[in-house]
Amino acid sequence: MSRYARQMILPEVGPEGQARLGAAHVLIVGAGALGVPALQYLTGAGVGQITLVDADGIEATNLHRQPLYRMADIGRPKAEVAAEVMAGLNPEVRVTPLLDWLTPANAADLVTRADLVLDCADSYAASYILSDVCFAAGKPLISASALGLEGYVGGYCGGAPSLRAVFPDPSGNGATCATAGVLGPVVGTLGALQAQMALRVLLGIAPSPLGLFIRMDADLRFSQFRFDRAPESPGPRFIARADLRASDLVIDLRPEDEAPVAATPDALRLPDYGATGLLPDPGRRIVIACRSGLRAWRAANRLTGRWSGDIALLALQGETE
Repeated sequence: MSRYARQMILPEVGPEGQARLGAAHVLIVGAGALGVPALQYLTGAGVGQITLVDADGIEATNLHRQPLYRMADIGRPKAEVAAEVMAGLNPEVRVTPLLDWLTPANAADLVTRADLVLDCADSYAASYILSDVCFAAGKPLISASALGLEGYVGGYCGGAPSLRAVFPDPSGNGATCATAGVLGPVVGTLGALQAQMALRVLLGIAPSPLGLFIRMDADLRFSQFRFDRAPESPGPRFIARADLRASDLVIDLRPEDEAPVAATPDALRLPDYGATGLLPDPGRRIVIACRSGLRAWRAANRLTGRWSGDIALLALQGETE
């Protein structure tokens, strides 16, 4: 056990805590700038089993903030390369790569088999899907997001309020690292914080990071607050393609130049849908689709002013157009 000697000295860890880490199974969604440091630190700490979910391949533009990967890895799947590197870092840890997107269709099974979940995808849809599933299953969720020079990390579910309690609606303006930029150490810091919070949960260290929100601003100032008693917010839910019904009214917010193939053969392309637009007969459901889920969520919010029926969201990120 000399590998873990420095952390086992800590009274919060010891032999019992190390055995607990060795028996733990962590699900990490996202092998990018947040997932890389989180994965490395959890693997180094001896978390016994890690499932790593990511469908992306490595690009040259990733390397400034994802230093686990090398030039020779460009074009290869992130999750596959990361698992190979972790095998060299700590062969006592089993890292299983899953080359897939996190969706409502696979989230429940993945979460059920894990003891704790890290949301490192930095995706609106993935964050809310994971939060909904973790909250229902009673599994702890550590979620982070970063953009530009700032970001945040929070501990949700597992007895604490869900992500929806802190963010009833998705935050931000839809900008991404590709459009707004990001510095590597920003996401590295937040990913490391995710690993630290995960270890505290797995080791049972008090106070629990579940119910804690930490923000890092552009001037390197950290602030935090607890939300242990924050009320839950209902909000629209994401569904999988398999959950679509023949009776659904499907609205695709993506114009044809963004997505030549519509969400479904009978989907209506209405980029400005929400405050105006066709309504179905009572009893039918409206499904609003877009790439990331953000536009669909905002359209759903506008729609609720004139429609009290069932509304669902469909995020199509990662699908071949």
